[in-house]
Amino acid sequence: MADDGGGPATAGGRIISEPVRTGGGFTGLGGGAAVELRELTRRFGSLVAVDGVSLSVPAASTLGLLGPNGAGKSTTIKMLATLLPPSSGAARVAGFDIVRQAYEVRRHIGYVPQVLSADGALTGYENLLLLAKLYGVPGSERNDRIRHALEFTGLTDARDTLVRQYSGGMIRRLEIAQAMLHRPAVLFLDEPTVGLDPVARRTVWDQIRVLRRQFRTTILMTTHNMEEADELCDLVAIMHQGRIAAVGSPAELKAATGSAATLEDVFVHFAGYSLESGGSYRDAVRTRRTVRRLA
Repeated sequence: MADDGGGPATAGGRIISEPVRTGGGFTGLGGGAAVELRELTRRFGSLVAVDGVSLSVPAASTLGLLGPNGAGKSTTIKMLATLLPPSSGAARVAGFDIVRQAYEVRRHIGYVPQVLSADGALTGYENLLLLAKLYGVPGSERNDRIRHALEFTGLTDARDTLVRQYSGGMIRRLEIAQAMLHRPAVLFLDEPTVGLDPVARRTVWDQIRVLRRQFRTTILMTTHNMEEADELCDLVAIMHQGRIAAVGSPAELKAATGSAATLEDVFVHFAGYSLESGGSYRDAVRTRRTVRRLA
């Protein structure tokens, strides 16, 4: 298991995360937590979308946020990425408070949303150049960073092609390249392989593995793909109705659910949903719109 504590605590047969300890502060990328949440909450009127979430993500690890549509996964990611202010609670990303030090948080993270973020009217190179300027990459380093990003994502031959002519897998790889240009300590991926065919999905998985190995990037990702979570994640946190229902390594969660349990069984056990149930009309429209854009 990738975390620096023992196994997950249990209460009433339910695996829970231990409280986040904030007194010692962030210990840096060499060890400790890269992301810490303490009673993080977000309300929209009377709706509590994220309800007192406490969680600690070790540096250089990959955590998968799983849960049915509407569980609070994307809202949590948006708060950590400073796109949405919390209603209460606190969180630190790469050692910086997401409210009081939002600018520093943004300088130290990369973010790949569900919706299309690359500009189809620009070439792959132009998209990367634009992001390099926005991230403040020094002019003397931009060309090398862009060249390396294109090589890393296998897009060198497509650098001068308009992104509207890219396949869905190429677009996702370009978006990951954009998010990594400034060498962020933490990378947020919101449904990174939605709408991709199996070959393109595996290519993105390989990229995520290399990011961790080469740059020691801490990765937080949301996904509905249980195989993806099993393959990539050191830790899995299952959200249900805005709360963390369970957290642990995939192996620990499966062992706690049953001797022959799969991660899908874990999901059903703790979230109380099958993967095919749940989700509103709005959720379906949003997902299908994303799939069409990546097709």
